[in-house]
Amino acid sequence: MSEITNPQDAELEEVVLGACLLESKAITLVADILRPEVFYTETNREIYAVLQGMYHAGQVIDIMTIKEELARHGKLEFIGGLYTLVRISSRVVSSAHLEYHARILKQKYIRRETILGSHKLLALAADETTDIDDTLADAHSLLDRLEKECGTTEHLRSMLQLMEDTIKLIEVRTASNKNGVTGLPTGFTDLDRLTCGWQAGDMIVIAARPAVGKTAFALHLARTAASAGYHIAVYSLEMQGERLGDRWLLAATTGVNPDHLLSGQLTPSELRQIHEASTELSHLPIHIDDNPSVSMDYVRSSAKLLQSKGKCDGVIIDYLQLCDMKTDQHNRNREQEVAQASRKAKMMAKELHIPVILLSQLNRNVEGHPDNRPSLSDLRESGAIEQDADLVLMLSRPALSGRATDRKSTYSTDGLGVMGIVKHRNGMTGELYFRHDPSMTKLEDYVPGIDWMKKNTTT
Repeated sequence: MSEITNPQDAELEEVVLGACLLESKAITLVADILRPEVFYTETNREIYAVLQGMYHAGQVIDIMTIKEELARHGKLEFIGGLYTLVRISSRVVSSAHLEYHARILKQKYIRRETILGSHKLLALAADETTDIDDTLADAHSLLDRLEKECGTTEHLRSMLQLMEDTIKLIEVRTASNKNGVTGLPTGFTDLDRLTCGWQAGDMIVIAARPAVGKTAFALHLARTAASAGYHIAVYSLEMQGERLGDRWLLAATTGVNPDHLLSGQLTPSELRQIHEASTELSHLPIHIDDNPSVSMDYVRSSAKLLQSKGKCDGVIIDYLQLCDMKTDQHNRNREQEVAQASRKAKMMAKELHIPVILLSQLNRNVEGHPDNRPSLSDLRESGAIEQDADLVLMLSRPALSGRATDRKSTYSTDGLGVMGIVKHRNGMTGELYFRHDPSMTKLEDYVPGIDWMKKNTTT
């Protein structure tokens, strides 16, 4: 029988440590996976122990701060001084695949623990002076510990535990609801009534054809939730952050001409309104990332980092089909890539326990429908989008079909928007209405019989 060696990879350990030294977000990705004892090399174990302590203490992590912390613990000389930290950090280019690498290290640690525990059990089994019942108890204890390390039992709950957890959730809803809204408010009374707000763990898909108003709708949702005190992260893959700022400013003012804002020809009154609105908006807890080339993994990492700082109660991604969907797997078609991105968005919502609002394009088939009313089958490269989504909301503007009155409601189509809820895993479906101004910057509840434009120009 050949000698069994301890599974370990010192090089991979240094790659993981180097990423944590170089990128502030890296430790957030591995803190829940790795503990110091996972590292086989003692030097690496000591470095990670200090890194983990700094992370939980909310301290800034870089080469110099970790050097000072190691020195404070009397470990700097043991690990080889600053030279070792610089050498380790030079092995890494980025934190790409960091979680995957961390899980490999975790598996090697579990293998080592399995080998060590098995050797102890073999010795006990061979020792006839030891009670066999004690040996079997040790075997069960080893298996329980290894299963816990693997995470195979952490999501397994008895019916008793499930009912207790469900009752706790209902009690929280009862205590915290605001006029029946238990999630993030949407800013539309009818939509809040139907959904009770955007719920934690849900993936919400908002779909429309280009130029219908997906981004404007999403910005309205972000501002509404932020005004209620929720921290919102907006990932804008299509528009530059400053263009989003323009739209938010227009939505926060009443008498500013959109053309004047774009051309820079603002009157003194308009300029004063813009400055006042800017001051008001600057206090909203919204974070904007306008990097045009981001993947769903990047969004998840960024949102996870924000949440670790208490600054992510919801995510908005504008929009799905623009996500970087490059993978290591070959022979994948576009629909499979979109389906994978959709699945990752749903997993992010569950993992972070927040609503994830995903904007999506519709295909051209919508233009052949009466009043351009879309349906689930119109989702572009739909794949698993409609399967993963907890709620699918489709936007349309009947005026774009050339009709003066809406076919279904007989309302005037001037400034009329339609929210078609075509899938709702936890509630009813149906059509709701909202009102918008010509620039699609101001949105609000639709009230039949009220001239919305006249109301907003006289206030």
